[in-house]
Amino acid sequence: MNSTDGKRAAVLGSPVTHSLSPVIHRAAYRALGLDWSYEAIEVNSQQLPAFLSEMDESWAGLSLTMPLKETVVGLLDNVDEMAARVRAVNTILPRPGGLLGTNTDIYGMVTGLAAAGLQSAYSATILGAGATARSAVAVAAALGVLSITVCARSAEAAADVCAVAADFGMAASARGLEPAAGLMNADVVFSTLPGDIASNWVRVIGSGVGALQDVSYYPWPTPLAAIWPTAVIASGRDLLLWQAAEQVHLMTGFAAPIPQMRAALDAV
Repeated sequence: MNSTDGKRAAVLGSPVTHSLSPVIHRAAYRALGLDWSYEAIEVNSQQLPAFLSEMDESWAGLSLTMPLKETVVGLLDNVDEMAARVRAVNTILPRPGGLLGTNTDIYGMVTGLAAAGLQSAYSATILGAGATARSAVAVAAALGVLSITVCARSAEAAADVCAVAADFGMAASARGLEPAAGLMNADVVFSTLPGDIASNWVRVIGSGVGALQDVSYYPWPTPLAAIWPTAVIASGRDLLLWQAAEQVHLMTGFAAPIPQMRAALDAV
């Protein structure tokens, strides 16, 4: 038995029953020989403070999904620099100094896009303006993007994402969600919208040669991915896998068993 056996972890969110995180994390624990548990727990923003206050030493960490990635920031003892810059935490780690918030979505998108064939870019379009969109800004910065366009229903939310982009040194402009020709021809397009809403952009997809990061993973392919003109596509399943792999590493201290995690995800 491993000395770290008996730990537990979970994904919190509302709704959360659809989450595939338990499937991936449990596969990792089996492969690593850890007698750990991982479950999905329904927790909304109002319930989150009480949940965090009741965490004890049995916890190895938490994954967060909507709507908790932003609301959790002010509830933690520490937030690492990158998560603080994008104001989005998807991972909580118990540490000697208290609860630490970090963001593995950024790692997940960078790694997924690299695996799809994208190493650098100069322009980007982001559809949506939530926590994942702000994480996408950090990904764009890591790729070397110089200019970015943020498309969102809320002008205030789009301006907020643009402000994050400016903090990373990128020129940024905000637009509404009305599909516009040309915006899909950026070097990389990040769709953080539900697949049915993003489908409105299908009619303006041109013959560009850019990459697509679509954070949706069910059903797959999304309408955008189904007709994307290049093969450089990272799916929400890729994001889910790689962000979870980094979470496993951070929570367990071991390298994530990627083949076993991928096989468990593919079997769903």
